[in-house]
Amino acid sequence: MGAYVAEVALRWSDMDAFGHVNHARTITLLEEARADLLFTEAEKQGLLGMAEGMVVARVVIDYHAPLMYAAGSLQVRMSVRDLKAASFVIDYTAFAQEAVCTAETLMVPYDLSAGRPRRLTADEREFLSGWQAEQLEPGRA
Repeated sequence: MGAYVAEVALRWSDMDAFGHVNHARTITLLEEARADLLFTEAEKQGLLGMAEGMVVARVVIDYHAPLMYAAGSLQVRMSVRDLKAASFVIDYTAFAQEAVCTAETLMVPYDLSAGRPRRLTADEREFLSGWQAEQLEPGRA
């Protein structure tokens, strides 16, 4: 399938005192896009387990241009890499008028009732493998 694309609305409250979207809010916008993939899209395809336990083990973000509230929305393109038995990485390229940031999150499936990480199920691995694609370079659509 390649990259999954989510459109995330910007809110006035996302701006900071410098007039651009705050770092913490940018992370939240990426989280909203990721939830669209791992929870909403997965549920559409019959997978419910991801919404029951998935944690971020690491997040890295590189900024390429300021994200301004006036852009109205953020288009986030995501792909999966390093798909392992109990973890995977999601790569992001976020666009407004241009590429504003690239990021990655190391995701770990988690068993909330047992309080520990768990392995991906075969169905989860199949779902995630459908989103494996090369990450877009900053500034390329």
